[in-house]
Amino acid sequence: MTTSSRKRRTLGILSAVAAGAFTACLPNLASAAPNGVLRFGYQKYGTVPILKGQGALEKRLAAEGIEVKWTEFPAGPALLEGLNVGSIDFGTVGESPPVFAQAAGADLVYVGNEPSSPASEAIIIPKNSTLKSIADLKGKKIALNKGSNVHYLLVKVLEKAGIQYKDIRPVYLSPSDARAAFERGSVDAWVIWDPFLAAAEKQLGARILVDGTGLVSNYQFFVASRSYAQKNPKIIDIIVDELDKVDQWSSKNLKEVVAILSAQTGLEPAVVELAAKRYSYGVTRVTPAVIAEQQKIADAFSSLRLIPKKINIKDAVLTGL
Repeated sequence: MTTSSRKRRTLGILSAVAAGAFTACLPNLASAAPNGVLRFGYQKYGTVPILKGQGALEKRLAAEGIEVKWTEFPAGPALLEGLNVGSIDFGTVGESPPVFAQAAGADLVYVGNEPSSPASEAIIIPKNSTLKSIADLKGKKIALNKGSNVHYLLVKVLEKAGIQYKDIRPVYLSPSDARAAFERGSVDAWVIWDPFLAAAEKQLGARILVDGTGLVSNYQFFVASRSYAQKNPKIIDIIVDELDKVDQWSSKNLKEVVAILSAQTGLEPAVVELAAKRYSYGVTRVTPAVIAEQQKIADAFSSLRLIPKKINIKDAVLTGL
């Protein structure tokens, strides 16, 4: 296998299951959460894989008689499909997936979030692209994972450039399929997040046309099914506490973070290091200010008819949690 093939295969492992194919399987996985089990959905980025690898959450919850079962997802929309049909209880996603999920009727609640990390997502172009500014995106084919965190970045970039959404040609693809289309030259630009962003920069020489700085917050959210959060407030407290602990450790131990995540994802250390340097660290409960920002995203998607109805983000917040 060539080096290029291995790189494509590695990224395929990260997101090989397209959202549609995964969703088709979810009803077979769905079931009520067994007593004494926390089903945690995660993606291979950020610090959650480190929490999983260290086993700190398992040790803490064992004292409460709780076993942790981990399920990996290729992207936030697929993870929230899992939450919606009852195959997981808790998970981590970007800022846009919960909006799409709530609009589709998912009974989720926001539990906590990491700080803003706008540089962790960007619109990238091939190294030999003739595009020079965001104004050049008009009429172009732009790949993105529909309903993912980068969807809002694209909306804000177009708004800044004075381009209407209908004046681009969005190509909705999973990260692995978008990478392939980007390499083939089938799309003009790709809106993507780390570590896929870092991989494209390091491995393909992709250039950042614009990142989220000054345009979006790009919070990382921790969400739960409403029923699980209501029944298990103590467990939710423990999860948030352990997430914050691993974040605080990670912020001070970049070398170890790179080694752990490189081993877990199969990505070369240089890629992981670039992504990790752009992460933001620390987990807190959601605040009214953060929820207000989520409402702006929901309103923007509603006005563009990217979601089927207007929603109130406050409906997905548990008081007293």
